[in-house]
Amino acid sequence: MKRKNDAAELILLGFGILLLLLLFAVKRRLDAPEGTTESRAETMENKKQEEETIQNMKQENAVFLNSQKEEKKETTAAGPVRIRVLLTDCGERGYAQETVSLRGNVRLSLNDGTYIASPQETVCVTEKECGEVLHVTPEDESAGTAVSLTGKPEDETVYPGSFVIYKSEEGLLVVNELDLEMYLRYVVPSEMPSSYEKEALKAQAVCARTYACARIREKTWENYHADVDDSVESQVYHNMEAQPETDAAVAETEGKIITCGGEPIQAYFFSTSCGKTSTDEVWNTAETAEYLKSVTVGGEKQEPETEEAFASFITKRDSTSLEVEDGWYRWQVTIPADVLSERAADQKIGEITGIEVRRRSAGGAAETVRIEGEKGSMEIEGEYQIRKFLSAKGWPIQKNDGTVSCEMELLPSACFIVVPEKEGETAVSFTFYGGGYGHGVGMSQNGAKHLAEQGKSYEEILRYFYQNIEIGDCRSLF
Repeated sequence: MKRKNDAAELILLGFGILLLLLLFAVKRRLDAPEGTTESRAETMENKKQEEETIQNMKQENAVFLNSQKEEKKETTAAGPVRIRVLLTDCGERGYAQETVSLRGNVRLSLNDGTYIASPQETVCVTEKECGEVLHVTPEDESAGTAVSLTGKPEDETVYPGSFVIYKSEEGLLVVNELDLEMYLRYVVPSEMPSSYEKEALKAQAVCARTYACARIREKTWENYHADVDDSVESQVYHNMEAQPETDAAVAETEGKIITCGGEPIQAYFFSTSCGKTSTDEVWNTAETAEYLKSVTVGGEKQEPETEEAFASFITKRDSTSLEVEDGWYRWQVTIPADVLSERAADQKIGEITGIEVRRRSAGGAAETVRIEGEKGSMEIEGEYQIRKFLSAKGWPIQKNDGTVSCEMELLPSACFIVVPEKEGETAVSFTFYGGGYGHGVGMSQNGAKHLAEQGKSYEEILRYFYQNIEIGDCRSLF
C-alpha cells in the first residue's frame, strides 16, 4: 500500500510542476503583448518625428531653391546689356582703318594677357601686323582709353569700355564694346542739347535706348561685328562728352524702352517738325508701323490734300504751333538751275527746266519728285534721296528766326514746295520754301522740349509722338 501511495504522490507532484510551468508560460504570454504595445508606440512616435523632420527639410530646401531661383532671376534681369559700336574716322576711309593706336589710363591687356600695356603706354596696331582679331581690355572699363583711328595722337578720342580690332579685306575694323547705359551717356548729349528740359532729355534717353536695343536684336551690323556705328547712320555716339544733365536723364530712365507688341519699336526722332510729323512711308516701306502716325505738333490740325493747300500751309506760320519760334520751323533757299543740272548729268536729261512733287506722305514730306529736262525726265524716290539730290550745301538757307545757314549736306527736310525763277522760258534757279529739319518721322526733339516746358512727363511726351505703345524694360529682352 505504501509504494502505491508514493507513486500517487509522485504523479501529483509532476502535475503540480507542469501546472506551474503552464501558469508561468501564460504569464509571459500575457506580459508580452503589453511590452509590444509600448515598443510600437515608441516606434510610431519616432517615425512621426522622422517624417516631420523630413517634411521640414523639404520645406527648407524648397524655400532655399526658390530663393536661389529668384536671386538668379534678379541677377539676370539686372545684368547689364552690352552693345558693340563700330568706330569711324568720318573721313574717306569710313569704317576700315590702316593704323590704330590705343593709350589707356589704366593697364591694357591684349588677347587675355599676351601683352600688358602700362598706363599711358601707346599701343600701335597696323593693318599688316594685326592678326585676325585683337582684344584690348582695360583694367577698369570706366577709366577711359584714348583711341586714334589714324594712329596720330592729335586724333585721339577717349572712350569707355573695351575694344576688339578685326582684320578685314578693307582694313582694320575697330569695335568699342561697353555697357548700354554707359553708351547712352555719350549718345544723348550728342543727339540733344543738355540744356533742354529734363523730361525732354529723359524722353530722348528712352528713344536712344530703344533704338539701340532694336539694332542689337536685328543684328543689322553683324557683318562688321557690331550692333551700331557711331554716326548718323545709327545714332551719334561721342560727338559730345557726357554731361551731368544727360547723365541724370539716362540714370532716371535706366532700362526703359518703348515697345509695341512686346518688341522694341523703331524709335525714330528728328530735330524740328514743320507742324506735323510724317509716317515711315517716306522711306517707301511696304507697310507703315502702327505706332508711327502723323501727328500735329501743337497748332491747328490740318490735312492739306492738294498741292495748293500744302503750299498755303508751308508758307505760313501757325502761331499756335509748338515750334513756331524755332529756327527750322520754316526756311527757304534758292539753288541755281545749272547746279542741279550738273547733278543730273549722268541721267542725260539735259538742262533742268522744272521740278514737281508728285507724291507726299501723310505729314507732307515729298516721296516722289519728277525732274524735267530739255531731253527727258527722271524721278527720285524716297525722302533721303530727294534731300540729297537737292542738297543746299554752299547756298544760304534763310531760317525762320532770321539766321542763315550755309553748311547743309542735305536739304533741311522733304517738306517743301518749289518755285522756279525764269528768264523768259528758261529756268535760272529754283527756290525751295520748306519747313522742319530732318526726316520728320517719330519724335520731334524741339517738340519734346516744348511739351516738357508745358509740364509734360517723358512718358506723356513719348505717347504724344508714338501711338499704341508700352514703356517696358530692355533687360527682359536679353
